[in-house]
Amino acid sequence: MEQSSSFSAQTWHKLKKNIGALVGLLIIGIAIFMSFFGYLVAPDVTPDADLQTVEIQAKNPGYTQLFLKIPGEKHRTTGCFTQLITGRAEDYRYLPISKYQVKGDSLIVNKFVDEDTSVQQIYSVNQLTNNIPGQLLQQNIVTKKYYLGTDKFGRDILSRLIIGTRVSLAVGLIAVLISLTLGIVLGAIAGYFRGWVDDLIMWLVNVTWSIPTLLLVFAITMALGKGFWQIFIAVGLTMWVGVARLIRGQVMAIMEMEYIQAAKTMGFSNGRIILRHILPNIMGPVLVIAAGNFATAIIIEAGLSFLGIGVQPPQPSWGLMIRENYNFIITHNAILALVPGFAIMLLVLAFNLLGNGLRDAVDVKSSF
Repeated sequence: MEQSSSFSAQTWHKLKKNIGALVGLLIIGIAIFMSFFGYLVAPDVTPDADLQTVEIQAKNPGYTQLFLKIPGEKHRTTGCFTQLITGRAEDYRYLPISKYQVKGDSLIVNKFVDEDTSVQQIYSVNQLTNNIPGQLLQQNIVTKKYYLGTDKFGRDILSRLIIGTRVSLAVGLIAVLISLTLGIVLGAIAGYFRGWVDDLIMWLVNVTWSIPTLLLVFAITMALGKGFWQIFIAVGLTMWVGVARLIRGQVMAIMEMEYIQAAKTMGFSNGRIILRHILPNIMGPVLVIAAGNFATAIIIEAGLSFLGIGVQPPQPSWGLMIRENYNFIITHNAILALVPGFAIMLLVLAFNLLGNGLRDAVDVKSSF
């Protein structure tokens, strides 16, 4: 335990000297915060940030629109934890308007259709204020600013970008856990027992590795079906081979160490030797490949969602956001597709920077 603590302290001591790794950690930290508290910071807190206003579709970043809040169906009040996880259903319908005026007990608004067209509509002030005496009508007139613009359905891109962070991180986390579990178990068994066991496992590794990653993911996804959880398994089952080969090589190298031979002489079981004496000494390379696999999983998930076999709408995913808005790249508003693409690039870069920093930090040959 003391040796493990010393190794962790040495690793952190080296890692914090690496500016790139610290920048990567900062970006990952922000992404984790957004994935947990996205519905508290996103402008659109409806489930999946799916509040659609088709009249204001494909607007540029910084677009501002005036809305009339019309009372709608009252939804059951949700708890704080439920709202944090799934968001909160909107009790109002948002009508885009260009201007309004009050005449007696009536509110006359010009409903916004497009930049050159509006339709006049009349509403009862008492109806809008739910017949509550003294409630100001101004509470029903709100202005929204879309900092990153709106997509083709009139949804707030910033909100969907924030909520979509949890999909990328969740896919990366589950895929890495699956790949590490399979890779460590099979790699350790192959490297420790060798012989026909090693030959069998390496045959499975080589066969799996010979299949193109995207094709293998397609096959697994088609077998399991499209959806949120299926994409986790599909991505995880394609990345374990690299982990297995790394673990196998590391185990074979450690098997030649004197303390392993001493453990065998003392009659320790194979399971104890693997779990207590081998695996703790190869955690450094495992951390490095885990960071790389995390970045790879994010890219694969984005690619699958872009192709339509990953996360399904209306759930926000960065790859799905590119799919929904990529047509605007060759028209008037390329930023709608570039924003989620930039988010993918930034998060993948963060994990690559962290992986490079971990590689240098766990290298025993490097100096302090």
